[in-house]
Amino acid sequence: MIKHIVFWQLKDEALGNTKAQNMELVKEKLMACANIVPGMVDFEVGLGGKGLECTYDVALYSTFENKAALDAYQVHPQHEAVKGLIGEVRSARQCMDYEV
Repeated sequence: MIKHIVFWQLKDEALGNTKAQNMELVKEKLMACANIVPGMVDFEVGLGGKGLECTYDVALYSTFENKAALDAYQVHPQHEAVKGLIGEVRSARQCMDYEV
């Protein structure tokens, strides 16, 4: 199994939206990627909230059966489209993949 975890900080404003609006948009678009490839086991998107300890605004926590499934997800056209959107609204990104 492969865990794929990504964190994003978003710009205060981008694409004519506030940070809060873009957080919701990113979550919606990412959640639409759930189960787009065989071998995706778990897919969760979380948003930082007021009153919670947050360094980043959006988090993706996902699990894949193997590296081949993760690789298929990475190049899927739907995922590529979301990456383009996120590239426009993010100010920072951190990612870690590891085997369990």
